[in-house]
Amino acid sequence: MQFSHREEKRDGRLLDVLTDEERGLRIIISRLGAELVSLARRDDSGNWIGFLHRDNDLSKPVSGWGNHATVMGYFLHRLKDEHSLYRGREIRGGTHSFLRHKLFTDVTADLGAGEGAALTYRISPYEILPEEYPLLVSLALTYALRGDQLEVRFHFRNHEPELTAHLEFGLHPGFAATRFDSFQLEMPPGHYRRWFSPENYLTGETAEINHAGGAMPFDRALLPGSYILEFVEVPDRRIVYRDSPSGQHVTVDFTEVPYFTIWSDGGPFLCLEPCWGLTDRHEQRAFEDKDGIQQIDPGGELIASFTIVPSLHS
Repeated sequence: MQFSHREEKRDGRLLDVLTDEERGLRIIISRLGAELVSLARRDDSGNWIGFLHRDNDLSKPVSGWGNHATVMGYFLHRLKDEHSLYRGREIRGGTHSFLRHKLFTDVTADLGAGEGAALTYRISPYEILPEEYPLLVSLALTYALRGDQLEVRFHFRNHEPELTAHLEFGLHPGFAATRFDSFQLEMPPGHYRRWFSPENYLTGETAEINHAGGAMPFDRALLPGSYILEFVEVPDRRIVYRDSPSGQHVTVDFTEVPYFTIWSDGGPFLCLEPCWGLTDRHEQRAFEDKDGIQQIDPGGELIASFTIVPSLHS
């Protein structure tokens, strides 16, 4: 069989391991937060080479960022002072919202998903507390191996018969590097907009960036402050991450993504985060009026995806 799936319990976590045996591509997902904790390829010697920061390591680091690819939703980054008002009701939540803390129990594996295989993690509205999110909105999050790529797909459904639902979502993957100064990020040509976010919240100030293509036009030393970018007019939204000493290359296709964030705390990794929405402003707006907020009609759905292609080079 080309694809295999198995469950594994390790360090108190229940994991799903999905492998393309023929192409030598593997993902490991933790059911806590439906987090991708490993994205790996088999090298010519048969060894699994991980592409994520602390790939497949579930231990808590002594210092520095300790995650792999946090799922963000139903808001992104932060709410000002960890609360907001949505349709006049108070909602509360910490960094990257509540999905990262949910134990996903409704999980299915499909080893014949078209020309690939997939793992899907579902959460119902009844698993979400009213103070986390008050409307009836469900999510099916799918990780699919198709050819040499990993597709990540979000499928939201608004079960409210009369109310439009507002939400934000994304993924926070950190790609491994040999050192903080060893990686390169190549961005396609086009018109970008930077949203400034000192102390993690927007000021409303933006800057227009016309990039000719190639190396990111940003100061590496300022990555701990993060760069939040909007695709304004960028026809080809494929971004290439390279770590030459390890030979690891990653191409992400953000064709359906409106915003992305670039961040690192100075450790040996770079986070390249697709975002459907933006963080709060310093002068907080109502949740439904947040910058970049996504809307789902009553009884409607929202489907969005991106892909990651990991490769090894000499």
